[in-house]
Amino acid sequence: MFSGGNRTNDIAEADVVEPTFIGLGVERDRLLLERRARNTQENAEFSKALALPKPGERWLLVTSAQHMPRSVGAFRKVGFAVEPYPVDNWIEPEWSELLTLNSTFLQGVAVADAGVREWMGLLAYRLTGRTTELLPSP
Repeated sequence: MFSGGNRTNDIAEADVVEPTFIGLGVERDRLLLERRARNTQENAEFSKALALPKPGERWLLVTSAQHMPRSVGAFRKVGFAVEPYPVDNWIEPEWSELLTLNSTFLQGVAVADAGVREWMGLLAYRLTGRTTELLPSP
């Protein structure tokens, strides 16, 4: 299943990725494409309604590492049990990398901007009841 509608135009994210999945060999009848979601909360709500998850089924939630806490919280809030599978991690796992100045100033600004956006999103989702946890634990 892929969940992604549109926020700014008439083309849903799901419509853009569908040919990619088919090109990678996924049969069309095995794809569940959710095209209406405009935000993380709607991703969770509409995905649950489309998937109709059954007890004991295993569903992986694949999204960027920095967006995972808000996503997991939103899916838990709607009662869709998912296992996090974070991708696109921007932070090097080695502590020695933290002491190396190997990025440009603008890359640092981009990382900080993404971090602030996610922290604000986490806080907003918690304050508006879209999640019950600020930082969902495993």
